[in-house]
Amino acid sequence: MSNDTDTILIIGAGGQIGVELTLALRKKYGNENVIASDLREENPLLAGTGAFVLIDALNKQQIEEVVKKESITQIYLLAAVLSAVGEKNPLFAWNINMQALLNVLEIAREYKLDKVFFPSSIAVFGPTSPKQNCPQHTIIEPTTIYGISKYAGESWCEYYFQKYGVDVRSIRYPGIISYKSAPGGGTTDYAVEIFYEALKNKSYNCFLSEDTYLPMMYMEDAIRATLELMDAPKENIKSHRSYNLAAISFSPKEIAAEIQKHIPEFSITYTPDFRQAIADSWAQSIDDKEARQDWGWKHEYDLATMVEDMLKNVKI
Repeated sequence: MSNDTDTILIIGAGGQIGVELTLALRKKYGNENVIASDLREENPLLAGTGAFVLIDALNKQQIEEVVKKESITQIYLLAAVLSAVGEKNPLFAWNINMQALLNVLEIAREYKLDKVFFPSSIAVFGPTSPKQNCPQHTIIEPTTIYGISKYAGESWCEYYFQKYGVDVRSIRYPGIISYKSAPGGGTTDYAVEIFYEALKNKSYNCFLSEDTYLPMMYMEDAIRATLELMDAPKENIKSHRSYNLAAISFSPKEIAAEIQKHIPEFSITYTPDFRQAIADSWAQSIDDKEARQDWGWKHEYDLATMVEDMLKNVKI
């Protein structure tokens, strides 16, 4: 199905990435050409910026009705249960993360959609993956249900591309740091919480230990990477499984020190919980040379510029 203008459906538009991606896509394609959807009521940040529909990602018929009615050409599937939440209810997380993707892939095949976006994650890497500069092609043995479901999802994406020609594109997101919309229960969420606590209480009790290095990225870079991947000519996309994506890696101690440059009285304590084991199973830094080679990816924000921008924009 192809019309003169791309018409985009975003499933899971109310989440941390969903809100900002919806706004960016509306700016690029026009408000009327981007339909936002979620299981919950519309996120206040999206109100008045374009059409919104309630969709249960597990209900294929609901998705199909919108695709037909709005002549959708692209779907961005952002609905998912994240790492920390997923560990509390693994079967629920598996069901949502898998079935939602299969519904979208089947609809893309049946209606010959132009493109599908599926977000994967650094959670696909497990304790046996290289800890430093973890490559795109390596040992992948995830130990969380989130990582297991994302890796299985990558395999389905590759399968639908090879077997049916569905143009699915995917990024393994690192931890995403943003100020507009709250994160949704991931292991890297401390790097967002720390800003609110620093500004409000001048102190933060971190749920990870001080030297836990994790790959991170500022939301501005994550959104730009997504748009650049989806804009890239088809022949440039060498992987329809998923691309590694990297920007910065840091520890709680390092981000705290950077915040203290702006708020000298800020202090941090550490009380590691169950999320520490999840973080310890992941790579500490990512090698994303394929993304840089294939479609010209390049991050813009480092730790210092990200901290400065967050402290300027976080509202408490």
